[in-house]
Amino acid sequence: MHRWILGGGWLLAAALAQPALAARTPAPALARRACPAATAGGIERFITADCADCWAAALGGGDGAGPDSLAAAPAPARRWTLDWLLPRGADAAMAAAALPEASERSQRAGLPAEAAAPGPNQRQAERRAQRPWPGLALRVSSGPAWQGYFGLQLRVAVTQATRLPAGSTAWLALVEHLPAGQEGSALPRQLVRSVAGPLPLQALRAGQPLSHLQALRWPAGAQPERLRARGWIEAADGRMLAMAGDRCD
Repeated sequence: MHRWILGGGWLLAAALAQPALAARTPAPALARRACPAATAGGIERFITADCADCWAAALGGGDGAGPDSLAAAPAPARRWTLDWLLPRGADAAMAAAALPEASERSQRAGLPAEAAAPGPNQRQAERRAQRPWPGLALRVSSGPAWQGYFGLQLRVAVTQATRLPAGSTAWLALVEHLPAGQEGSALPRQLVRSVAGPLPLQALRAGQPLSHLQALRWPAGAQPERLRARGWIEAADGRMLAMAGDRCD
């Protein structure tokens, strides 16, 4: 694995919203063909930063015996995927790429505490995301890298009949796409590199789309051309209601 995974610091910072979003970077045709369908479900993988073997494995330990397992999931190109590295101290093998937000997300997703505890076969778990909430439209766009930052915009709209669960929030993230065989992983990865949220949705009304604009710093060591914007709507109990990407229609 490369230095950005195994060592060296990188900065995670959220900036104040900029007045305007930079021009959107054109999406390559190949990237669009790899996009999941708008109605696709998804999966989140949580790996502790001290388990390099879990990162490298084609199929990890975790809770792979149930319906939420990686083996039961559809092909990667047909689902939304997020890979989270859970912090395990400064000396962990992959500490440089671990996010505090990963631990918070694992708790909201209902990951059992024992599944993320140190010990063999307990350092990786998967949780399937449900299909999009009816009547909810979500769009994400991004500008090119500028002075170390990406401008990200999330736009949400609902129909008159749509009622989101109480306490639902929006989130934005920079995700680094790592093809299979790169950075020491046998699986293709969508590694979450920085996060902005929770973003409030209380002002969302039918016929009145709501937008959130954020600037996220891209981490030192990451390759900007591999970074993607992801946005999602999350219920208070951690359920994913919808997800969208900046290079997907």
